Amino acid sequence: MKIERALISVSDKTGIESFAKKLHTFGIEIVSTGGTARLLQQAGIPTIEISAFTGFPEMLEGRVKTLHPKVHGGLLFLRDNASHVSQIQKQGIRPIDLVVVNLYPFTQTICKEGVTLEEAIEQIDIGGPALLRSAAKNYRYVTVVTDPADYEMVAEEILVKGETSLKLREQLAIKAFSTTARYDQAIASYLNGEQQTCAAFRLELPLAARLRYGENPHQHAELYGSFFDFFEKLQGKELSFNNILDISAAAALIEEFTRPAVAILKHTNPCGVATDPDLRLAWEKAFATDRQAPFGGIIITNRPVNLELAKAISEIFSEVIIAPDFDSEARALLQKKKNLRLIRQLQTLPKADRDIRSVPGGILVQDADTLNLGEMEHKVVTERPPTRDELEAMEFGWKVVKHVKSNAIVFATKDRTLGIGAGQMSRLDSVKIAVWKAKDADLSLKGSAVCSDAFFPFPDGLLIAAEAGATCAIQPGGSVRDDEVIQAANERKMAMLFTGNRHFRH
Repeated sequence: MKIERALISVSDKTGIESFAKKLHTFGIEIVSTGGTARLLQQAGIPTIEISAFTGFPEMLEGRVKTLHPKVHGGLLFLRDNASHVSQIQKQGIRPIDLVVVNLYPFTQTICKEGVTLEEAIEQIDIGGPALLRSAAKNYRYVTVVTDPADYEMVAEEILVKGETSLKLREQLAIKAFSTTARYDQAIASYLNGEQQTCAAFRLELPLAARLRYGENPHQHAELYGSFFDFFEKLQGKELSFNNILDISAAAALIEEFTRPAVAILKHTNPCGVATDPDLRLAWEKAFATDRQAPFGGIIITNRPVNLELAKAISEIFSEVIIAPDFDSEARALLQKKKNLRLIRQLQTLPKADRDIRSVPGGILVQDADTLNLGEMEHKVVTERPPTRDELEAMEFGWKVVKHVKSNAIVFATKDRTLGIGAGQMSRLDSVKIAVWKAKDADLSLKGSAVCSDAFFPFPDGLLIAAEAGATCAIQPGGSVRDDEVIQAANERKMAMLFTGNRHFRH
């Protein structure tokens, strides 16, 4: 069905002048509102103002413009329904075949520092979502455009066919409903926060990719949201469900460090982490923590990968390498491994807000664990305070243990991990595994810091760490046997910090 009339009302005016000019050259009549109408008229594009189209003035400072039967009747009537056609002709309602609308910038407004509730409410669009929903509901006959990125595609179809295809109209209608859903979700979430209530939780994200499968080949999987705004695949096979989980965990870990750092992960758990101005040395220290687990793992660095680092990394099989960039020589070398996925991290991760987990019948939602040691009221609880080197070792290990599955134990120096015990039912077992890992890698734990994500419930774990060579410990504290643990540390002249906060990771 030929497009004869378009209604244009946009807050984001990107590209609208060019698009409207094309519509005019196609012989399409343009109806518009407020600032959009003025912009088009100033550009010399013939435009009928909405008040002239409806015979009713814009009122209440623009709050009521398009909420009129002559607008929604022109959108909603079924073109092949004789009764509908008769009714709109009787009421003098003219068809509207194309709607171009984007909404008031509510989200951008509430992100501004110091915005008031009244200012936010004024940016709640009423007419815009109503237009989108009317047009999208009647997509068999009406084309609805919400995104300036779609202007060119729509114009091309109209140029060639004089109309848009049903398939395109359906796709655009889905996009319109997704837009209004996100918009309403943003409003509800903001007002929830303002009223300090949690009456409901809503989440609506666009499909980003259909994945080959989930954690296992028999599971279907999709990726939703804006993951690819942060990570760009430069080469290698398509990312899997597990790759994406590992990349997310790796990026969260590496952002704990400002100094040049390299981390190796497997199944989201760190295998080794180290810092050094020379990235190759950082790699060697991280890899030395565990020379077996990194096979088929994830490698990440917070500096561009150079040729020397690439040569060292290429000596083992890895699934994914992540970096802010890759030097041309390094990339040329790594590209010889065709299945190796090279990922460029495009920007730092936004500060996490909420953490979401699925459970039977619903979801669990919590604040993200963003606490670092500097934000905790940590205190020395032993007779001996830590030396400067010990304090730096504890700080380094605490950054890592936060990202290890509970029960978590990390032995560290001020620039590297030495042994990691992860995911055990007993904290004592995690200590034993971390000690065994260090011994298996032929690494000495003498003078190291032992870091525990939660309190030592008994002195036994601390005693094993001390026997292995640890001279200091960092843990949250809070056990009913804290006094016994502190006494055990004092008897071995260990220094110990209590952070007051744990880092459970299930």
